[in-house]
Amino acid sequence: MAASGLPFDDIRNLLRTMPGPDTAAAQRVAERDGILTKPPGALGRLEEIAEWLAMWSGRTPEISRPLVAIFAGNHGVTAQGVSPFPSEVTVQMVANFQAGGAAINQICIANDLGLKVFDLALDMPTGDISVEAAMDEKACAATMAYGMEAVAGGTDLLCIGEMGIGNTTIASALYFALFGGKAQEWVGPGTGADTAGIARKAEVIEQAVELHKDHLRDPLEVLRRLGGREFAAMAGAILAARMQRVPVIIDGFVATAAAAVLHAADPTALDHCLIGHVSAEPAHIKAIELLGKKPLLDLGMRLGEGTGAALAAGIVKSAALCHSGMATFDSAGVSNSDQE
Repeated sequence: MAASGLPFDDIRNLLRTMPGPDTAAAQRVAERDGILTKPPGALGRLEEIAEWLAMWSGRTPEISRPLVAIFAGNHGVTAQGVSPFPSEVTVQMVANFQAGGAAINQICIANDLGLKVFDLALDMPTGDISVEAAMDEKACAATMAYGMEAVAGGTDLLCIGEMGIGNTTIASALYFALFGGKAQEWVGPGTGADTAGIARKAEVIEQAVELHKDHLRDPLEVLRRLGGREFAAMAGAILAARMQRVPVIIDGFVATAAAAVLHAADPTALDHCLIGHVSAEPAHIKAIELLGKKPLLDLGMRLGEGTGAALAAGIVKSAALCHSGMATFDSAGVSNSDQE
């Protein structure tokens, strides 16, 4: 990814200067974990999450300002009949988020999470990737920069979500371009496509990747040619969180595709991220495994909106509180023994 003097250079510079893990902070958590009032390892993955929080925040695990950020975009590829729903639904659902009527609103209330919705020019769909690039480089880089604003107000845990009719097709195209295989391996029902609809999605994805094949060695080119505004914004938000040492929870099939672009650019770019859940979209688990990740939840969900990430945030908050709030054997007056 050599410098070219073009807008993506700023993104490349950030990727080159990403902060690494704070291993000393993680070690302090591991040491305290050894004297808490529980058997060693008894909280399983919660103990790993506490160390992960310290490693990427650089401090004792604490979640006081969690935020779910939903990025919404529309896609020109819907003209190819890849979704049973019209693009107007994206606008309608954004209004539903803002009115508090969506599933994500209820999950945020249940888990005491903040919520921000980013409307990404919904009246101007990106280019139809089967006949042209989704965006030019300037627009893609600017949208990534806009996504970086998700952490501008201050947060200590960022949950990444999305909304966009047609965006499972876009996600599948990104996976296909980044990971290879066959187009059919990366497509699924999305918002409810039938067998014919899934076949149509695979056909459109093959056409798109064939059109852009000479430009897909650079992950940022993959993003701007085959992605969409919400994908660029999510990638920007994840990168900005890394620069500010904010741990991230990534949602489902679509959000993971945006993250996969960063991973392709630098395999360490997602070390500060957890995958909140594995979607019912068939190819999601394959993508997660290729990223070297393990999802926190498997609830058969495929809604998007950040719902899986928001549910996982409750687990991450619990992990932080179990570590910071639990008494030690000495402070509680509980005998500590190596015996079970």
